[in-house]
Amino acid sequence: MTGGKERWERRPLFEVGRELVAVAQGREPADLVVCGARLLNVSTGEIQENIDVAVKAGRIAYVGDAAHTVGPATAIVEADGMVLAPGFLDGHIHVESSMVTVREYARIVVPHGTTGVFMDPHEIANVLGMDGVRLMVDDGRDVPMNVWATMPSCVPAVPGFEDAGAEFGPAEVAEAMAWEGIAGLGELMNFPGVLMGSDHAHGEIEATLRSGKPVTGHYSMPDIDRSLNAYIASGVSSCHESTRKEDALARMRLGMYAMMREGSAWHDVKETIRSVTESRIDTRFAVLVSDDAHPDTLLSLGHLDHIVRRAIEEGVDPIRAIQMVTINTAQCFGKADEIGSIAPGKFADMVLLSDLSRVTVDRVIYNGTVVAEKGEMAVPIAPSAIPDFAKNSVRLARPVTTEDLRIAAPEGAVSVTARVMEVIEAHVGTYARQIELPVADGQVPASIAKDVAKIAVFERHKATGTRGLGFVTGFGLRGGAVASTVAHDAHNLMVVGTNDADMIVAANALAEAGGGMIAVRDGKILALLPLPVAGLMSEEPASTVAASVEALDRAWKELGCQLHSPFMTMALLPLACLPELRLTNRGLVDTVAFRFTEIFVQP
Repeated sequence: MTGGKERWERRPLFEVGRELVAVAQGREPADLVVCGARLLNVSTGEIQENIDVAVKAGRIAYVGDAAHTVGPATAIVEADGMVLAPGFLDGHIHVESSMVTVREYARIVVPHGTTGVFMDPHEIANVLGMDGVRLMVDDGRDVPMNVWATMPSCVPAVPGFEDAGAEFGPAEVAEAMAWEGIAGLGELMNFPGVLMGSDHAHGEIEATLRSGKPVTGHYSMPDIDRSLNAYIASGVSSCHESTRKEDALARMRLGMYAMMREGSAWHDVKETIRSVTESRIDTRFAVLVSDDAHPDTLLSLGHLDHIVRRAIEEGVDPIRAIQMVTINTAQCFGKADEIGSIAPGKFADMVLLSDLSRVTVDRVIYNGTVVAEKGEMAVPIAPSAIPDFAKNSVRLARPVTTEDLRIAAPEGAVSVTARVMEVIEAHVGTYARQIELPVADGQVPASIAKDVAKIAVFERHKATGTRGLGFVTGFGLRGGAVASTVAHDAHNLMVVGTNDADMIVAANALAEAGGGMIAVRDGKILALLPLPVAGLMSEEPASTVAASVEALDRAWKELGCQLHSPFMTMALLPLACLPELRLTNRGLVDTVAFRFTEIFVQP
């Protein structure tokens, strides 16, 4: 089987069971045998010396001394004492955050040992609806990696607080649960709806549980007592929003999978992994995930190999760390009967590590075929074919003007106390601050002296003309403006700047480009990253996109911002399910009390 589709066909066990038995008994030869490995057994938490693994029809037939399974046509992979581990599984990833297509994403991460992902395509769902979800699922077919999707649960993320390109409810969830490739419900960010017993949130949970699939969570509140208990009791079985040791530990103690995140901007492992290193708990409910990773991160640092390495650096035993991206992830999604361990009957998805503690991936085997060697793909992956409906998705009511950015001051005021979002480097939260700002010509401009930039969010899906205005601090901008259509999760057009003129140039130029990210100073474009697919992704190779991301990062620095991945931090400013203050196209949201609030504090 040398063709792409046939080679990656995953035949059910009931079809190939007799063949596996025949190989294990020595009556038929194996298709492939990995010889002389140090087997990292994630089932028992040990390393077994000098182990062979025999493969037939894409599945493991035998583990032990496999000499009796070798025939004239059997392919031999000499492990030479390297560690053989199950292929890595990412339990929570938004492929759109890599800004490349699913197929290009696979081409990047497979050489790093990734043989399966559970992606939540809620970014594209908020732009293109059910068609966007289908596009992502279809794009993940026939590649040398398992690509499952969780059906987006929050489209929009927080109903009533923003406008997205689509709306999902229990009916859409029930429909998607019957699709091939849907592994569960995507992160349920509407935890207020769960806690308040809303029909919308619980209807989606019911539709998912009726299908026998798991509900993945997003619980970002500090309350790890009553509210967390209630959230889990609803049926939510995992959550990636732990930022403290206590968060992760509380989840695991309550039988919830604590997904510990290490992405391009969110570096939570250092703190959350303390739940493991500073206790003697069983780690079966600990899972390592990437959540959001830009292409430059994937190309320079790696994927799950990098995250496992980070856990080891923080003191986790390497075997336990590998379990957190293999068997634990598989069990989380109810797929441990087929993936996540090296055992008879399981799919032959494996990685050879030349250095366990450094997680150095030498070769990757998927479906019984060597698909990557020495950091490079050993088999081709055809480019994605993106349909036209997924493009030209930026639809503003009209070009942005000065009047659209005007924040009028109370009549007669010479200064105001404004509610301002303060960004926190490498964290998803913001602080709600109150900062005194001067008034000029009856309006309140940005203040470079106080590191307060103006921010605007324009609805861009149905040309309604709605917009939200506010202020943000913490970026350190000394001039210019930046804009993005990657603006979680409704992905409206967002612009942040120190002056209205540059904000207008940035917003209108980005709309004309069909979406993406841009930096402008003195009316000139410093950097532009076009993302024509739903305003979120590029059809270009990852290396090309990464180069544009680097140029954008340099432009941010030219404007005065020294934060790591500032565009990713900026992209979360409209997400009204994260604390403490956010801005959507409908206005400023107090996300602690979950209500709209005024820009200015009343005297």
